[in-house]
Amino acid sequence: MTRIDSRARFDIIRYANSWEDADVLCAALRPAPGKRMLAIASAGDNAFALLAAGAEVVAADLSAAQLALVELKRAAIRQLDDDALLHFLGVIPSAARDDTYRSLQLPSETRAYWDANLEAIESGVIHNGRFENYFRLFRKWVLPLVHSRRDVEELLAPKNDEERARFYREEWNTWRWRAMFRVFFSRFVMGRTGRDPEFFRYVEGSVAERIFKRAEYALSVLPPHANPYLAFIFTGNYRAVLPRYLRDLDALRANLDQLTLVQGSIEEAATGKFDGFYLSDIFEYIDPATSTAMYERLLNAANPAARFAYWNLLVPRRGPAHRVRALDDESRALFAQDLAFFYSAFVLEEPT
Repeated sequence: MTRIDSRARFDIIRYANSWEDADVLCAALRPAPGKRMLAIASAGDNAFALLAAGAEVVAADLSAAQLALVELKRAAIRQLDDDALLHFLGVIPSAARDDTYRSLQLPSETRAYWDANLEAIESGVIHNGRFENYFRLFRKWVLPLVHSRRDVEELLAPKNDEERARFYREEWNTWRWRAMFRVFFSRFVMGRTGRDPEFFRYVEGSVAERIFKRAEYALSVLPPHANPYLAFIFTGNYRAVLPRYLRDLDALRANLDQLTLVQGSIEEAATGKFDGFYLSDIFEYIDPATSTAMYERLLNAANPAARFAYWNLLVPRRGPAHRVRALDDESRALFAQDLAFFYSAFVLEEPT
């Protein structure tokens, strides 16, 4: 079986933000001073959330572009105050990002990458991933055909449980919404404008229908006004609700030196022993045998009470039953609170 890096592109920033709920992740892995975590780097946000809780974090990614993004965010978090940071990243409008970028001290490889991608700096780096561009297309060309700006504002306004369910049922879930969802969130459109087609190799059945059910839950049961992921998708920014790493910047700054970045596979970064493993949804990109072999290698780097946390998007994956115990009650309770609604399951396991 060929590795995913030989089948999908890793020379671009695919994710400018982490699209997995860091609050769920931290509740599952219980990061704390003295604990060591192995993480998928991605956009860095969730590795930063683990750091802010006091843990040491080793974060790996196959993509040099993603690691350049994490290094840029780390430098900005370290060297800028809260307000300047939010302006620089793109949370708040700014006309001075280029000047701020020039003021940052960066590793030479990181500087070289961003010098060649200044347009992403100028428009705010959190807006310049392939997945974020997918949602930009959705907001600009698709959503206005279905719902007005006023509808979106009403969706994101605070409501109680009954008001939220009624609004979704009577105002939001129209036939236009359902028809649009089936097209725009289909395997074909997502694979060509949002994710890589190779990420769907092991998916069976309708992609859109599975995501629709989770979106319905996020819009009608969970509170949209408190959901940073929904706010970003529907309005293009986080607005009043920030992701976890931007809500605890003092604690994060105090622990930034405890982050080690590794370009390579998660198994290659698994040196020494770890108390927690944040594995994103990496297992569903590979066949079951390779997935099990990867998990087995990670288990060899696990402390006895370690925890493994990962998501299934569209392909069901589990750890090797003879070596791990599934914490199903806890994972189901956490998944019921998960604000990043794309995923079909959250999995939490520990070594036997």
